[in-house]
Amino acid sequence: MKLFVDTSVWSLALRRDAPPDQPAVVRLGDALTRGEQVFTTGLVLQELLQGFHGPRAAQSIGERFGALPFITPTRADHVEAANLRNTCRRRGVQVGTIDALLASLCITHELIMLSTDRDFIGIAESTPLVLWT
Repeated sequence: MKLFVDTSVWSLALRRDAPPDQPAVVRLGDALTRGEQVFTTGLVLQELLQGFHGPRAAQSIGERFGALPFITPTRADHVEAANLRNTCRRRGVQVGTIDALLASLCITHELIMLSTDRDFIGIAESTPLVLWT
């Protein structure tokens, strides 16, 4: 199984205090322990670095993410993200620009989205996005 882990899960997993027993955090830990493919992209890395403070936190996040396969969006990915957002809007689902791009990358690269962000549920109901449950 190829997973794409959203910022919401990473931020829970990387907290200094013990990570909560949230199923998504447990699933991330299992995937990393088993050597499953866990993908990321620059927006997730940027959001994490913006949310954690201090050079040690930034260095730790950078080291952890350095081992992950990294997806760099192309021009076509941005076009598909806009199409996804427009499709969702026509169906009454509001989608942010970043969420549209992340969902589109998952669809294009056939990745399963691991997230605690409920906004992706609406996207998955309106598009081929596959969410881990």
